[in-house]
Amino acid sequence: VRVNRDDLFGKAMHIETPGGGVEDGEELATAIRRELGEELGIEVEIICRLGLVSDYYNVIHRHNLTNYFLCRIVSFGDSHMTEDEANIFHLSKAKLTFDEAVAEYEQCRGTAIGRLIANRELPMLLRAKEILDGMRDGQ
Repeated sequence: VRVNRDDLFGKAMHIETPGGGVEDGEELATAIRRELGEELGIEVEIICRLGLVSDYYNVIHRHNLTNYFLCRIVSFGDSHMTEDEANIFHLSKAKLTFDEAVAEYEQCRGTAIGRLIANRELPMLLRAKEILDGMRDGQ
């Protein structure tokens, strides 16, 4: 998703993988499917787990644990973003090639929030490409 924010982290426009919190009693796989449906309007099949990133946001004193999964899109539909996603973070869909996404992450490193996001998400994007390349090569 493309994020256009102006908050405690400053004014910035960048991309982020879609996501959000796991609700009480919700399984992780269910949360992934729900968040991707809300933010992108897609139904997915989970292929595999990519990894876990632990980061701490000093500005808001919050520790995040972010799970990353490689998913295959099964179907497209309408997104159903929350009011905050639409009106505060101004999220919008971004359809990018692998190279375009890498270039955007590299470009956003000029801001503190951009560096945090690139450091968190770029390694996962590269790992996803390794797995997909391996699947294509029959590994």
